[in-house]
Amino acid sequence: MKKQLSIGFMLFAMFFGAGNLIFPPKLGLESGHFFWPVMIGFILTGVGLPLLGVIVGALDKRGYEGALNEISPIYSILLLSIIYIVIGPLFSIPRTGTTAYELTVGSTIQNPGAVSLALFSLIYFAIVTYIALNPNKLVDRIGSLLTPILLVIVSAIVIRGIYILGHEPQTEGNKEMFRTLPASFSNGLSEGYLTMDALGAITFSILIVNSIKLSGVYDKKQLFKSVAKAAVSAGALLALVYISLAFIGNHMNLSAAQTADITAHDKNLGVYLLTQISQLGYGSFGRILLGLAVTIACLTTATGLIVAVSTYFHSIIPKIPYRTLVYSFSFISFVLSNLGLNQVIRMSVPVLSLIYPIAITTMLLILLASIIPMKPIVQRITVVCMIIFSIIDTMHRNELLTIAILEKLPFYSISLEWLPIALFVIIISYLVSLMTSQAPIKYQND
Repeated sequence: MKKQLSIGFMLFAMFFGAGNLIFPPKLGLESGHFFWPVMIGFILTGVGLPLLGVIVGALDKRGYEGALNEISPIYSILLLSIIYIVIGPLFSIPRTGTTAYELTVGSTIQNPGAVSLALFSLIYFAIVTYIALNPNKLVDRIGSLLTPILLVIVSAIVIRGIYILGHEPQTEGNKEMFRTLPASFSNGLSEGYLTMDALGAITFSILIVNSIKLSGVYDKKQLFKSVAKAAVSAGALLALVYISLAFIGNHMNLSAAQTADITAHDKNLGVYLLTQISQLGYGSFGRILLGLAVTIACLTTATGLIVAVSTYFHSIIPKIPYRTLVYSFSFISFVLSNLGLNQVIRMSVPVLSLIYPIAITTMLLILLASIIPMKPIVQRITVVCMIIFSIIDTMHRNELLTIAILEKLPFYSISLEWLPIALFVIIISYLVSLMTSQAPIKYQND
């Protein structure tokens, strides 16, 4: 039971990193009087999709690698390699470093700049590398030690913030974005979807499965049940922390001068709100508390990603030692982190927008194939169609080409226009599969 709880804590800590800490207060501020519709929508996609991603990864004993091999071994290597690189050293890991810097050193020194960022990120990634070099101790170092410390600090900030701000009237929020209850709920769904944490679930699922196996669980049913329990416990913690941080943001009011200062200096709104909340509750000591919470949250996510990425590439290229991969990916992340937080976020959006529909559709196909008899041709046709659609759609959104009909698709306004297309293609390809002699997909669980 204690080991199971530690694994759930570890999964929570790996998800609760850079964006997950700074995003809820911003969302709470913008939601205004429609706080609960927004947060319910946000939890459904921002927590529900990542949980589903972890659980789907346990449907085959070989994880996503084995499940994707049923579509195509080449597709398995290509998709997972792209996801691991993008969600790892290219964007997410550097973002943890820059977020940790901005909420610690960057918010305390008078003239933060390139030199202070470089020195901080050097120390930060040295610690990440040290922890990642021994993945077998990941549960003990993160789940049993760092996560409880993180939860205590976040709880202290949240409880104090709610006590001070809980009686304040809610802000009006962004009237254009949250003008009606249905629009609020749909925007909450969209915002949770755009966190794109489901990609992290694909990378983390293998770590969770391996950690449970190390605890002595190998029976297929017990293993799946243990993964599901870890995912649900991590999801419950995530939802509670998200709602609490957003509630505080919802009860804060920014003056016109504060808003102008944030815009003029290109400050991250979530970072600004968290800093204000901590100072409001504990004064100058609040900066220390927040800095410690941010550092732990970012460290755990970065370490989990470094381990996951290095483990995967070592498995497909055994000649490259695991330790070499850890050093390499940590160095790449260190270099990219010095671009700054907002620049890293801006760079990541178009790339993640391209990959996300393909990854979620693939996850859906694996889940459906485990429930109903499905032949490989269904998955192959759907994947090819979604790759083509996602490329065209991303190019249109980034104004590289213009296809006006895309904007008339259902859910375009909340970036979910690919979903009805995916469902339509799945149905058509399933009907086509009825005329073929292929055997249904069977995932390996024995």
